[in-house]
Amino acid sequence: MPGPTSPRALVLAGRARYADPWHDHAATSHAVACELADAGFDVAVRSTFPDALADLRAADLLVVNAGQGPADDDDAVWRPLHERVRDHAAAGGPVLALHQAAMTFADSPWWSDVMGGRWVEGRSWHPPQGVATFDVRAGHPVTDGLGPLVVDDERYTDLVVAPDVHALVTHDEGGATHPVVWVVAGRRVVYDALGHDVGSYAAPARAALLRREARWLVGLPPT
Repeated sequence: MPGPTSPRALVLAGRARYADPWHDHAATSHAVACELADAGFDVAVRSTFPDALADLRAADLLVVNAGQGPADDDDAVWRPLHERVRDHAAAGGPVLALHQAAMTFADSPWWSDVMGGRWVEGRSWHPPQGVATFDVRAGHPVTDGLGPLVVDDERYTDLVVAPDVHALVTHDEGGATHPVVWVVAGRRVVYDALGHDVGSYAAPARAALLRREARWLVGLPPT
């Protein structure tokens, strides 16, 4: 549980420009915050407003749980937010990007590089949501000892992924293996494609995976 010296996590929950009708970012951000608190983090949740990351320097971990809604305002208004994310990651600041973060921040020139990949319309897709067993790769602190990962979730497929990312969890579809969780080379960044709805976080192994990712990103031993 959090204490006076707990690492601080800021969960950025999608709304308006970074929301959509298919994802309840408020509910999933709450579920994420509860898991992070159980992992020992002091957690704050903020919606996506242009000034939501004004004090990002006070956070030890940035969690992006946002999507891509209609852009009905000026891109320039949002540029400072994207610059703060870019600068945070470039300085070695930990970033945990969740599920629809593969689609978010399409107006940022830097987000795809920070995250190590992206959902691309016309190429990326997912089979119907359902219970699936994901392949967990050993050899990394996040996944060593995690055990079987069975989750009722979407399986993102055919994402465009940077060649130097290290895949930790995968699934097979259409005769190919697709990364679901990866670590970005040279950065303290993890992308985790699970988390479509709160039911995902009800799976014990999936919740454990989230806690492990967050703790590893800030230099704590996964539990």
